[in-house]
Amino acid sequence: MKSLSIVIPAYNEGKRIGNTLKDYLGFFGKRDFEIIVVLNGCKDNTLSIVKKFSKSKNLHFKNFPQKLGKGGAVIEGFKLARKEYISYVDADGSTKAKDFYEIFEKINGFDGIIASRYVEGSVISKKQSLGRIIASRGFNFLVRLLFNFPFKDTQCGAKIFRKEVIKKVLPFIGTTGWAFDIDILFRANSLGFKIIEVPTTWSNVEGSKLNMRKTVPAMFLSVIRLRLLSSRFRSIVPLMHKISQWFSK
Repeated sequence: MKSLSIVIPAYNEGKRIGNTLKDYLGFFGKRDFEIIVVLNGCKDNTLSIVKKFSKSKNLHFKNFPQKLGKGGAVIEGFKLARKEYISYVDADGSTKAKDFYEIFEKINGFDGIIASRYVEGSVISKKQSLGRIIASRGFNFLVRLLFNFPFKDTQCGAKIFRKEVIKKVLPFIGTTGWAFDIDILFRANSLGFKIIEVPTTWSNVEGSKLNMRKTVPAMFLSVIRLRLLSSRFRSIVPLMHKISQWFSK
């Protein structure tokens, strides 16, 4: 049986992470797995809730008082992962443990597998608002245009890779913000690793703290900055980074 490390980045997830941990620890049970929760500058009761589950030998956590960004938290989790396959999933429970495991079973001979809400066969049990759907689709269109990706949904928070992939791409990851998912896929693709996109069952879970007015511009600027990092226009990257940070505040 393949072993699996599941990294869960968490930023002020006190209202949702308890149900997520209960679901994942309960479902994976006696399988060869570990869950690594990385607390990313939390100001609420996320830490106390995670500690309640720490009696499980399969759960580990690391608390960072400063905000690292989702990508920064995932990277710290990668550094602690010990299993044959390394993955990450959102703390909100939008991807249930059963559905996550079904994704894992499909990895077969591929180097990585990513869940998608926008390919044939996907099931969205509770949709996002129209504004978020439009922003998500527009963002993915830009990503496919800039990076020539075949993937229809780079931002779905459920991705699994062979440990070798993570070890090879980690030194090259240059972003910890919204472009992190694109960065890791871009690096893996550049190194010749084979990544497959598969349909998933996904549900929008209430409680998101995203400010769309600030988040959308930050997302678009971060992915453009990432594209510039790998081109001859590197000189304007610092300016793009400052603008992206301003929108993220």
